Amino acid sequence: MKHKIAPSLLAADFLNLQRAVEIVNKSEADWLHLDVMDGVFVPNISFGFSVLNALKEVCLKPMDVHLMIVEPQRFISQVADVGAYMMNVHYEACTHLHRTVAAIKEAGMKAGVTLNPHTPISLLEDIIQDVDMVLLMSVNPGFGGQPFIMHTIDKTVRLKEMIRNKGLDTMIEIDGGLNMETAKQMVDAGADILVAGSFVFKSADPTKAIHDLKML
Repeated sequence: MKHKIAPSLLAADFLNLQRAVEIVNKSEADWLHLDVMDGVFVPNISFGFSVLNALKEVCLKPMDVHLMIVEPQRFISQVADVGAYMMNVHYEACTHLHRTVAAIKEAGMKAGVTLNPHTPISLLEDIIQDVDMVLLMSVNPGFGGQPFIMHTIDKTVRLKEMIRNKGLDTMIEIDGGLNMETAKQMVDAGADILVAGSFVFKSADPTKAIHDLKML
């Protein structure tokens, strides 16, 4: 499968979110990545469901909603209501992860589980067969523009091996610090989806940045 590109709206100009979404709509991007932060689970606040509900009116790409919040299971219906394709929850935020994953699927969405940089992939051993995607954070969550954590390369290789050994088709998504060099390393390591924020929206030509990532 050719890898997918999911530009992260967190790095866009918040005064012109509709314009940013329209750029993504017209590009070769596959998904739109949306980071919801609560200032509790991560040390920052981004945007909430009122913004997502407004964006769904103009977004033509599948919405990949990444909840960096405590008790994400409380908001499954709200994420479904904005028309999300994928709902991502953090392993570290879910006491009853299997129940949460099942509820996400019952609500009609794909289920993703996110791991922070310090969280070992071995903790996925008994849940990976139930999830559609694993998101590996390649920076510490909460802020855009951070440097890539190189250990993510080895972590991705080992996760891909776990998925293959179990005969699964679970996708691997990488989020944080991606540029042409690190993105190429992640694709080579087995990543299926690349989340790119600053590299896309801080560039002079976001459409070309997305194309370049897609061509890796």
